[in-house]
Amino acid sequence: MELHLALDGRQDLAGQLYRQLRAAILDGRLAAGDRLPSMRFLAERLAVSRKTVGEAYERLVAEGFLQARVGSGTYVSSQLAPVEHPPMPTAALQANPRWRAIAAGWRMPAHRPARYSFAGGTPDKRRFPFDAWRTCLQRALRLQARSPAFYAEALGNPELRLAISRYLAINRAVRCHWQDILVSQGAQQAIDLLARVMLTPGDLAVVEEPGYPPARLAFEAAGARVLGVPVDREGLRVDCLPEQAKLVYVTPSHQFPLGQPMSLPRRLALLEWARRRQALIIEDDYDGEYRFDGRPLESLQSLDREGRVAYIGTFSKTLFPELRLGYLLMPAALRGELTVAKQLADQHSESLQQLALAHFIGSGAFAQHTRRLQREYARRRQLLLRRLAGDLAPWLEALPAVAGIHLAARLRQPLDCTRLCAQLAERGVLLLDLAPFYAEGPGMPGLLFGFGAIEAQDIDPALDILHELLRQH
Repeated sequence: MELHLALDGRQDLAGQLYRQLRAAILDGRLAAGDRLPSMRFLAERLAVSRKTVGEAYERLVAEGFLQARVGSGTYVSSQLAPVEHPPMPTAALQANPRWRAIAAGWRMPAHRPARYSFAGGTPDKRRFPFDAWRTCLQRALRLQARSPAFYAEALGNPELRLAISRYLAINRAVRCHWQDILVSQGAQQAIDLLARVMLTPGDLAVVEEPGYPPARLAFEAAGARVLGVPVDREGLRVDCLPEQAKLVYVTPSHQFPLGQPMSLPRRLALLEWARRRQALIIEDDYDGEYRFDGRPLESLQSLDREGRVAYIGTFSKTLFPELRLGYLLMPAALRGELTVAKQLADQHSESLQQLALAHFIGSGAFAQHTRRLQREYARRRQLLLRRLAGDLAPWLEALPAVAGIHLAARLRQPLDCTRLCAQLAERGVLLLDLAPFYAEGPGMPGLLFGFGAIEAQDIDPALDILHELLRQH
């Protein structure tokens, strides 16, 4: 093991070494059962004689701190009780007040393990083809081993950017060139980069109400004033947009969290508003790959003729969240600034996963995987809708949604959603309350049903528990 030891001068070297090793054991840095470096190795490392190290070890063995095992080495005594560390004293440090307010206002629900999980925005990792992914990673490792050791391109691996641009053009009808793609650490980093580049303290940013809390907080972190504009059955109320807003963040394919798509007239009206106000639109297409009813509507980006839409997406909803890869289709006017912002943030996204994902998409494995999930999610969605229109109908009404991997349901009767969700959690059911997604006052009472993480055969048993609790309420 590597252990930090620093000897001062040449006096009492064995004593210094003894005291430092003893302190490391008492502090818990060396735990019971840990193997210490050999006397020869430690002597060479500290430029002292083996006799000096031997004296320190022998003293610690005699006092019961160490055990010498013939032919094996020297170990921290297994008889020592685990060390309990007192809490570190709180330093008198003051964070930026803006960040203190953001930390205090963080309301994004935590995804806790549960027997029946209706967690929103979580895909089915159990159906991900890890064997095919392993092959892609092995290929990426071979490529990296042959490449020179240096930082990669800030905007991302060209092969992956090309694969993303082709995918967006074919599957999402998005007009783009691969050189306009920035590979980000998930969609959240893309939002953060746009906030840094576009906003100065005091600017006004608009988000949907209800909406995605981390987007609002990213704009607040940049110093912006943030206003929530209500949504209705056609999406964002464009007629409620303030004149002086500098950017608008929307989820037009599958409004988060309510689920409705933005109508074509609203999309055109939003583009016209942005043209008149010289504003930026951030279009977050976070799970639009999965569509179940009706004809797909054109993206805002595909309707944009002036370069006012920044289109972002993520692979967290199609592959698995830990991958942390997303993309940003940059407006031409912001490309230079966004490139520098990305370099300052993290130089570039992790390159091994980028190489693997490029091959995963190019080989057709990505399209095959999403087609399989589309069929499975459609089955789960129908099971959920059947129950919401059946025995759960006296209490809940499913809101219209044609895409994505979650549904929202409005409460028909006055109930304490917070208490209901807590009781469900006690019974092993994770279900989210809509309240945390409203930032500017009480909103529509309801529940969010994610169907990406729950198996089809578990939906009815979980909803039976919900039905039982609703009857009690």
